[in-house]
Amino acid sequence: MSGRIETTTAGSLPRTAELIAANRARTFADDGFTLQRTPEFDALVAEAVGGLVARQKDAGLTLVGDGEFGKAMSSAVDYGAWWSYSFQRVSGLSLTEENALNQAPVRAEPGNIRLTSFSDRRDRGAFAEAYADAATIPTGRVATPFPSATGELSYIGHDAVAADIANLKAALAANGLETGFITSIAPGSAARVLNQHYATDRDYVWAWAAALREEYTAIIEAGLVLQIDDPSLAENWDQINPEPSVDDYRAFSREHIEALNWALRDLPQDRIRYHLCWGSWHGPHTTDIEFRHIIDLMLEVNAGAYSFEAANARHEHEWKLWREVQLPAGKKVIPGVVGHSTNVVEHPELVADRIEAFASVVGPDNVIASTDCGLGGRVHPQIAWAKIEALTEGARIASARLFG
Repeated sequence: MSGRIETTTAGSLPRTAELIAANRARTFADDGFTLQRTPEFDALVAEAVGGLVARQKDAGLTLVGDGEFGKAMSSAVDYGAWWSYSFQRVSGLSLTEENALNQAPVRAEPGNIRLTSFSDRRDRGAFAEAYADAATIPTGRVATPFPSATGELSYIGHDAVAADIANLKAALAANGLETGFITSIAPGSAARVLNQHYATDRDYVWAWAAALREEYTAIIEAGLVLQIDDPSLAENWDQINPEPSVDDYRAFSREHIEALNWALRDLPQDRIRYHLCWGSWHGPHTTDIEFRHIIDLMLEVNAGAYSFEAANARHEHEWKLWREVQLPAGKKVIPGVVGHSTNVVEHPELVADRIEAFASVVGPDNVIASTDCGLGGRVHPQIAWAKIEALTEGARIASARLFG
């Protein structure tokens, strides 16, 4: 076989029971939301990352990550770790009576896009009875109390990101692997923390960009791949009431992309990948924005590869967009070919079919097979690893067909 389909994940992977217990035992600092670190906890994370990288390699993944194990998490079912970790690494935040989770509903107007509270999503309103039944739609937990921005933002996470880097590099070396990836939040997604300090939304998102650039640079300079996590590009659409015009939403989103590109300036695109999704909660998603309205915005991000949901039943058909959308030269797509929102384990033949669909429109050399979103906390660990095995076996089948 002359080539193969590379395989990876979207970031979060199931934590060990020991790591979950240690997270739950952590205490908060005086600010009420920063989780305290101890040498014992740091050693446990390092050991867990080592085991995780070995397991990813054994499962057949070719582009591995640290599973986001170094990011704040206090529960096995935690949908906010990818976001709430940033609270620990940026100053200027504090607990306030009103925050992004409980703020009063906010209404947008034409030409004036405003995000409402998370509890006021249009998807939740359309299926209020279903959301009220936790057995139907589990809501999970968040890792820490949610603060708001009450002062100037600046990056203070140097020790934390250095630990993430050291843990992953040690695990890669122990397993004979050359490189891996670490995730970091995009300014537009981070800025969903309630702003109670900056005069404008523009000032606020650019302040996040300035702070987070330090994390981006540290990961790149360590010789690793940087994955930018930015669910907000797609997910913000559902957090605007009433539904905005597509033009207004695109203008609102482009500001966030410009801030991100500024934060990524002069960093090598071939070591950057960008991840968007329609949110990891297990809801109906009937109010999702269609990919066709934002696919070109995604491609404006200065990255070398683009990760997005393609196994999600609400969006699987959208692979056909690539018949009309030109993937820029030298770029790759990282479609999800196994899902995070169902306990059904995809058959490897289905996985192969999904991979081959993308290969038929962008070329097999430009496809990296992945998960839709992070699997950690979204499905049971046993199911998560079964999905990863289906992913790698499906990629093996597709590689044999595509490369001979």
